Amino acid sequence: MTNRIWSNISVVGAGALGSYFGGMLARTGHQVTLIGRRAHVDAINRNGLLFLSNDREERISVSATTDISAVAGAGLVLFCVKSLDTETAAAAMTPHLAPDAIVLSLQNGVDNPERIGLHVRNQVIPVLVYAGANIPEPGTVRHTGGGNIVIGQLKQFRGDESGRRQLADIAALFTGAGVAVKISDDIEVDLWTKLLMNCAYNAISALGDAPYSRMVAMPEVRDVMLDAAKEVVAVANAKGIRLPDDILQSAMKLADAMPQTKSSTAQDIAKGRATEIAHLNGYIVREGEALGVATPVNRTLNALIKLLEQSRTVAPGS
Repeated sequence: MTNRIWSNISVVGAGALGSYFGGMLARTGHQVTLIGRRAHVDAINRNGLLFLSNDREERISVSATTDISAVAGAGLVLFCVKSLDTETAAAAMTPHLAPDAIVLSLQNGVDNPERIGLHVRNQVIPVLVYAGANIPEPGTVRHTGGGNIVIGQLKQFRGDESGRRQLADIAALFTGAGVAVKISDDIEVDLWTKLLMNCAYNAISALGDAPYSRMVAMPEVRDVMLDAAKEVVAVANAKGIRLPDDILQSAMKLADAMPQTKSSTAQDIAKGRATEIAHLNGYIVREGEALGVATPVNRTLNALIKLLEQSRTVAPGS
């Protein structure tokens, strides 16, 4: 397989991370269509995507629309919607997908590829994102740290030579756009590793309206983060998933790579939007209940974010 089929790339859910990766691909010459919210789309169509990273400021010419049917003809779809919107968006794009299109799930949580697969027959490949970005105003994306991704085949697809070549092609595509890529030998473990980091960082960043560096610098907060992470390890062990021995230390080091980043949960709360907490700390609570594993810290973080959501005006589709 060659990258010829990927000359047309669609981003479903062009929020912060979707706009960041779509922008990275577009600025290196790929034909990209961003599918997102009206205000962001209108601003991009007027002036291009304003791309901010470190001291670099660049306007990128890229197509943008609110119409999900724009996935038609795309060989590669970057699926970047929030976990709570996964099945709705997957069902909406299904009638328009080319039969041989590949869907990349660049999402938080561990079960999104499976949930997308309930609606599409296309191959779905999980992508773990270690990057921070936000949208300070419509038409603008600001990169706040990190930028690497991890890709891999789910267990049921492993061992297929064409699949390995496909992963290599996807890796080459992103590497050529300046994105560091690791091909995982065990993507399930990597999915749970990312879930652990989300559970340690996301809710606390939102509750304290704090960037990652400030969180880990406070011993009291760091201890809570570690306790939440230990519960994720316990649930993973109960499911037969063995996380790396140094996972807790690695989790704390995430702040070194993304010191100024605030979590996606914090950004959602600030904008009055529903969060993904049910698919992060809430997911650990539900799995813990099913497996007989106590998760009091994750239960508390999940409940506090739900309470905070209720105090804000949630604006679906805004």
